Amino acid sequence: MDKEIYKAYENLEFLNSHEARSIRVLCELVEPAKRLDTQNISNTIVFFGSARSKPYEEAKEDLEALLQRYPKGTRSLEEEQSIIKAESILKLSKFYDEAVSLSSRLSSWSKECFEPENQFHICSGGGPGMMEAANKGARDTDSESIGLGISLPFEQGVNKYVSRELAFEFHYFFVRKFYFLYHAKAVVVFPGGFGTMDELFEVLTLIQTGKIGKNIPIFLYGKEFWDGLINFEQFVSWGVISPNDLSLFQIVDSIDEAFDKIVSQLSSEKK
Repeated sequence: MDKEIYKAYENLEFLNSHEARSIRVLCELVEPAKRLDTQNISNTIVFFGSARSKPYEEAKEDLEALLQRYPKGTRSLEEEQSIIKAESILKLSKFYDEAVSLSSRLSSWSKECFEPENQFHICSGGGPGMMEAANKGARDTDSESIGLGISLPFEQGVNKYVSRELAFEFHYFFVRKFYFLYHAKAVVVFPGGFGTMDELFEVLTLIQTGKIGKNIPIFLYGKEFWDGLINFEQFVSWGVISPNDLSLFQIVDSIDEAFDKIVSQLSSEKK
């Protein structure tokens, strides 16, 4: 017989076809569940935030290098825009270091206070920036952490600080979002862009509408960023949410404040 015959589940051309999309979705639902269960993952603290942030010292060096390369008064429009962008990244990236510290403290607390099967594991989107910072903080304490990566053009794969056995790369955004919240016991949202806002408002909507059958405390990190970005009171004044909906989240402004409130919330729920 000239043409090789495959069993259906071995036929890669079929499995990557339009007709087999439902099978691929099912694989993305089932395989991570098995792997997480094997690793005793049942409680996560999810970190959201910008993929563009860098460690503060790295961002500072990048800006200084640009300022030296392009002296004031001689810059082209493109060079000026490069400097403005670097200044913005420097402003943002103080939060990178704070995300590392908060993740590290939460990971240490979890290891000290709970048996392995009940520990809280740091979970991020697996990419660079604030996601990388979350995984780095866990790695700094020799704690396992999760990276729920997504295949995107022009972006790196899962960052190097994610535990290899807990590194995932999803094709479907909605399946990835499912796993962000399925084991989540708390969510910390650092400054970020459209993707971060999408994740924040989705979890707020799911809690508000009762589609998540558990309490997930949400902490918005960085008062200057959040107060300057969104006037949440406007939602109430226009009647599009109830006043009680503002209690679905808290704004925190330091590592100590965030740590204390997260630990207090999670400890009370464990009792």
